[in-house]
Amino acid sequence: MMFRKLYWVVEHVHQDGTSSVRGVYTSIPDLVDCGLAGVTGAVRLTLTKLDSNQPPIGLWGSPSFEGIHDELQPYVDADDFSDDHRHYLMSALTARLG
Repeated sequence: MMFRKLYWVVEHVHQDGTSSVRGVYTSIPDLVDCGLAGVTGAVRLTLTKLDSNQPPIGLWGSPSFEGIHDELQPYVDADDFSDDHRHYLMSALTARLG
């Protein structure tokens, strides 16, 4: 099993602007199947490195999750994520816009 160095944080964003962490996931399938399943309302996704004091790699919010597809390309190129998994995530996010 591959050691994951990138983590997804899923937050539910409340109407007053505060947020609560829904979970932390190590793979796109877990992010989609567990982290986004059944979540309604505003959501923020953060991609971050493990044990890092640096800013997050990426931060995307609903409803548009603007730029996420292109911003994940370098991580597909580096084999951190497969292109199939990136497309799986994009399908799940597009379904949320439905």
